[in-house]
Amino acid sequence: MALPDEVLARLADELAQADRDGVPVPRITARHPEATVEDAYAIQRIWRDGRIAAGRRLVGHKIGLTSRAMQQATGITEPDYGVMFDDTVWESGARIPFDAFANVRIEVELAFVLARPLEGPSCTVFDVLRATEFVTPALEVLNAHIEMEGRTIVDTISDNAAYGGLVLGGRPTAPDAVDLRWVSALLHRNETIEETGVAAGVLGHPATGVAWLANKLHQHGDRLEAGEIVLAGSFTRPLWIEQGDTVLADYGDLGSISCRFV
Repeated sequence: MALPDEVLARLADELAQADRDGVPVPRITARHPEATVEDAYAIQRIWRDGRIAAGRRLVGHKIGLTSRAMQQATGITEPDYGVMFDDTVWESGARIPFDAFANVRIEVELAFVLARPLEGPSCTVFDVLRATEFVTPALEVLNAHIEMEGRTIVDTISDNAAYGGLVLGGRPTAPDAVDLRWVSALLHRNETIEETGVAAGVLGHPATGVAWLANKLHQHGDRLEAGEIVLAGSFTRPLWIEQGDTVLADYGDLGSISCRFV
């Protein structure tokens, strides 16, 4: 790592304050161009540990930047991951407070719910499918605690991979009940289809992203635990949301998810 421990702690505190205030902070890489990806994950872990110490409960992980659509949208070509807490999960039909986030966007994903732990360093798609209890449609709400313009992967990882919230819905299904590559979705905003996508856009198979995460966590001395929810990555571009918007994602045979930002 390039940044001293005291700088990592200060930056984690800045992000925690930005979460409370809803005001993004200047880019970390503009102030610390020497910062590395490992620095970014260290900042994220300090921020995560602070939330757990304050009583928040970790419920899972998200994976980002796993599809060409997302990589082209951000200009970043390496996947990343973040953590999800219990107070950031909604069910379909929820009214979500718009002002709780900054630069609000929505992504279409599949969520894997694990029946048993999953650990690297050589986890495969087949390991993921064996460890998964069920897969279900999900929407990710993106948030930004760091200014958007010029963000690099270091900024994004430090910012908990831009995670804001999770909306679960649709019809949960066993991982071997359908060919997950061909799960598709139509994303509506205010009754207009804005995005469409197929889950194979996530590294060829959405479980590939979960395997990548298990192997990446192993590098950091961690693993995925039984009961965790894992967002496998978006297979559409992020859709910008304004206050008052209603969102509907239609996954065909796997059902649908809706929410409104109030």
